Amino acid sequence: MDSHPWIPNSNRGIREKMLKKIGVKNIDELFSDIPRNVRISKEEWDNLEIGLKNPVSEITARRIIEEKLSMNKVFVPLLFLGGGAYPHYVPSVIKYLISRGEFLTSYTPYQPEISQGILQALFEYQSLMAELLDMDVVNSSMYDWASALAEALLMSLRVKKNKRKILLPSNMNPIHKRVANTYLSPHNVRIEYINYDHDTGLIDLEDLKNKIDENTAAVYVQSPNFFGYIEENAKEIGEIAHDTDSLFIMGVDPISLGLIKPPGELGADIAVGEGQPLGLGLNYGGPYLGIFATRMNMKLVRQMPGRIIGLTKSVDGSRAFTMILQTREQHIRRAKATSNICTNEALSAIAAAIYLALLGRNGIRKLAELIYYRSHYAQARLREIGLNTDIFKSDFFKEFPINFDNIGVKYRYIHEKLLENNIHGGLYIGNWFPELGETALYAFTEAHTKNDIDLLVEKLANIINELKR
Repeated sequence: MDSHPWIPNSNRGIREKMLKKIGVKNIDELFSDIPRNVRISKEEWDNLEIGLKNPVSEITARRIIEEKLSMNKVFVPLLFLGGGAYPHYVPSVIKYLISRGEFLTSYTPYQPEISQGILQALFEYQSLMAELLDMDVVNSSMYDWASALAEALLMSLRVKKNKRKILLPSNMNPIHKRVANTYLSPHNVRIEYINYDHDTGLIDLEDLKNKIDENTAAVYVQSPNFFGYIEENAKEIGEIAHDTDSLFIMGVDPISLGLIKPPGELGADIAVGEGQPLGLGLNYGGPYLGIFATRMNMKLVRQMPGRIIGLTKSVDGSRAFTMILQTREQHIRRAKATSNICTNEALSAIAAAIYLALLGRNGIRKLAELIYYRSHYAQARLREIGLNTDIFKSDFFKEFPINFDNIGVKYRYIHEKLLENNIHGGLYIGNWFPELGETALYAFTEAHTKNDIDLLVEKLANIINELKR
């Protein structure tokens, strides 16, 4: 049985014609953006073990895969890892509904006459998200929070054509920071970082005022920030941005909006966020759901990335849903499109719409309250065993940093001991924020019961006591 997983353009003449067409001298120049130390050499490629080497039967492939999967440790729900991906409960009805053939399809709904079901579902997602964010226009999805943020920054440069500076908070998600830098690197833009206050963990307003100027296209703030703390001065940050005619971009956790003011109420021009908490679960890196919204200003709307579904009327006067403002998109504008996003996270957006419809306004509020109280209960209990849970003096939602400097060992040792007890501890952030020392970010959601939190406290107390002997 022959297998042809791909047919490479191995003919040198064909490769040279392709390189000449795109204006590149050779393969090395084509991949020059990739650091040499992470590139695979031809010798390494030839010796790389990919797949199962030879064709095997389905049952054999299944056994091999199950054997490899059995090496993984599964943490349900004793996973306290913070930093952007969280163990939320996913109602079973969501997986059932998104498995329907109308939704579980690779088909893009370019033909509205045969796609009213999926188009309406995406329109409902946009409507629900617009209400949650208190924003006017929401697209039907981006890849994830990081890409949504990067696209928002590029959008701000298009809207503010003569401005070439972006201000980002130093207390934002470091992964988002790296993605934003990658997206912006070819665009002749200067990125500056606003310091955070080392007492509160929040944006330093004085540093913002010193760094913002007439050349600033956008100011971004994440609330809750990467440390989990709520940026209580978000409205003032927006006003400072608008005073210099800069766009104000907010990044949010959608569930937190059951308790705290939404971006629209705080004056945001663009809102971005991660939809993973809204019924998507954890899947080793995806699929996630980038949330992207803006206020009703056609200068902004026409520069939005991604697909937008609108409500109109058919030729016979019936209500109809269709893709609108398509001249922004890649399938029409090609290289001049507002974004190179093509396929998107439509299925994830539908899952989020089902989740929001299931919970409703009161359900989202109750869920946010539950998470708030669970995380604050955890903070108090962990403080009782001598851990520093008050690194910053601000209110937080869902997650907070814990410092282990007074324990006398590296956090990695603590983490490994927790793993031995089938508990996945918090995310070590000392590599990103060395000024915080041996600090980890712990997250608590509705998936964690009081008993789960008490068990974590008990195991950490045992580890600490053993170290004192």
